[in-house]
Amino acid sequence: MQLSSRFASRSPVLRSEHPLSEYQIRSVAPSIFAEDKHTSRSERYSYIPTASVLAELRKEGFQPCMACQTRVRDEGKREHTKHMLRLRHADQINGAEANEIILLNSHDGTSSYQMLAGLFRFVCMNGLVCGDAVADLRIPHKGDVIGHVIEGAFEVLSGFERVHEHREEMRAVTLDPGEAEVFARAALSLKYDDPTTPAPVTEAQLLMPRRSEDNRPDLWSAFNRVQENLTQGGLMSRSATGRRQRTRPIQGIDQNVKINRALWLLAEGMKQLKR
Repeated sequence: MQLSSRFASRSPVLRSEHPLSEYQIRSVAPSIFAEDKHTSRSERYSYIPTASVLAELRKEGFQPCMACQTRVRDEGKREHTKHMLRLRHADQINGAEANEIILLNSHDGTSSYQMLAGLFRFVCMNGLVCGDAVADLRIPHKGDVIGHVIEGAFEVLSGFERVHEHREEMRAVTLDPGEAEVFARAALSLKYDDPTTPAPVTEAQLLMPRRSEDNRPDLWSAFNRVQENLTQGGLMSRSATGRRQRTRPIQGIDQNVKINRALWLLAEGMKQLKR
């Protein structure tokens, strides 16, 4: 499971604990406000205005908290290239967890329009991206797309109810130490998938809590410990030559979303096994 296009690890990005203004978004992702498709697109290419979608989501109470667009070599495409927004609801900005809408689009043919549901934990500033259990909408730039975009927004909004249900179900599942280790071992293979090279860290390191409130035996806590340690890095490890080093955080937006979704699906699978 991954985004329908790629972002380089050094893509311009802006994150904030407070709603981003239009000026702030334009400073890092001007392509969000493109007024038409790129001149390289044919008449069959349907323009989906990201700025208009953003305006409609703001009416529903969702505010942008992260903006990003991909780097381009052709400066002529900078105003139309791939971009991403993450939006959370205004009444959840100061809570422990917040539902988020993740929006991906372009105006130069490099990406389809995509919306999916996510979850944001303020305690570790991590964006958790949900798996197949909730809404994931992809619309190609063809035909009459505006109606599909509007319907899709409400589909993603309704998916948040299922996010809450699945989260509470995970909290109700208790893992014994052996089961938690199996979950962490499967998670390791998501990032370190070369069968000829052992992972530089252990299952026990992935399960190590970074704060006392995460040191609980339920599946939701194990999921969050593993997710944070895997994506944020900073774990002591050894290189192939035996040199001590710390694991690097996952900085590429594409890889981050891919691993987050795969972790969510792993947790869902463990939940089903424990029923």
